[in-house]
Amino acid sequence: MKKGLVMLLVLLGSLCTLAGCGSNSPQDTVSKGLGLDGSKGREVSVYDTHSGNGDGTSCIVLQFEDTTVLEAIEANTDWGAFPLDETVQTLVYGTETENGKMGPFLEDRDGNPLVPNIQNGYYRLIDRHTDKGTELLERHSFNFTVGLYDTDSNTLYYCELDT
Repeated sequence: MKKGLVMLLVLLGSLCTLAGCGSNSPQDTVSKGLGLDGSKGREVSVYDTHSGNGDGTSCIVLQFEDTTVLEAIEANTDWGAFPLDETVQTLVYGTETENGKMGPFLEDRDGNPLVPNIQNGYYRLIDRHTDKGTELLERHSFNFTVGLYDTDSNTLYYCELDT
């Protein structure tokens, strides 16, 4: 009896995986990735080039009707208020110095920015790379998540880059 029950559970789990039963919605992905409740966000867009090996760029854009997410961001010390620090500025929009231009890194396949120019808001950078001993912008590969919240439009941008 026990053996039959175990086989049934394995079969159901396989069927559920094939049918996408455990798939995450964009709101679930944002909630898990940023530690916020994104469930009330209206999906504006989803972009994802991650391949089977995990490399790629993704960006989920959610818009909110109320300020619940903004209040959670303001209460969380992991988020900083604009202006962006130099690292996030370079990753999202690029920077230019007398030595040349660096970034942006969050672009679509055609080189278009995934995040529009935000004037007022909050940001969070999560470094998911195993090499924490080297400055993020000096590495040969990237694994990071950036959350950007536009307070003028109540829009949350959740972007990942994995190389």
